[in-house]
Amino acid sequence: MCGRYVVAYDPNTLISGFSVTRVVPFPRRWNVAPMSMVPVVRETKEGERIAEPMRWGLLPHWAKDTKLAAKLNNARAEGIAGKPSFRQAVRRRRCLLPASGFYEWQTVAGVKQPWYISPRATASEVLPFAFAGLFEAWRAPDAADDAEWLLTCCVITTAPNTLMAPIHDRMPVILPPEAWDAWLSREQQDPAALAPLLVPADPATMQAWPVSRTVNRSSSEGAALTERLVAVG
Repeated sequence: MCGRYVVAYDPNTLISGFSVTRVVPFPRRWNVAPMSMVPVVRETKEGERIAEPMRWGLLPHWAKDTKLAAKLNNARAEGIAGKPSFRQAVRRRRCLLPASGFYEWQTVAGVKQPWYISPRATASEVLPFAFAGLFEAWRAPDAADDAEWLLTCCVITTAPNTLMAPIHDRMPVILPPEAWDAWLSREQQDPAALAPLLVPADPATMQAWPVSRTVNRSSSEGAALTERLVAVG
């Protein structure tokens, strides 16, 4: 699963690293929780790659109200193409959620210890993780024709790699740069062709360490939340 993550990179990183042509500025945050507004990279109908804010918690276009979104911040990769909440989005509305890192909780002797997982430096520039995601545009069934659309998104999760397995039994699908074009392409609408992308990331591209339980409070903020905890327990 993915329940909290970090957006602490410069918005210009999305231009230089993700090849977006337009980006809506956003604040840096170290404890992003579901139902928050997050930067999302997607491709427009004209083939332009842009970054814009969406609310984290998918709301299918057919939903009668907004209640369902609170349950759909994640989507399991297994069987995703056949699930009513995701099957249209996986064909037509795919996106990337750039993240500086994310948190996961390891249960040891009944106690949940938070860990911070971030990209491992493999080049001069360390890009944010690119979570595979889905998005939807929704408005109330009784809304006026000119009512504003609510854009929402979710993170796709998969089985853990060898780095994540001791920490948790799920992890976000993290796409490498060479997979971004295929995932974002609006021309590709065959879930079977996309399935090979929804696999655990190479553990060599990641690093992890325990952090303070302060992050457990969704109101907590600041870079100190990602600092390595020297003593666990």
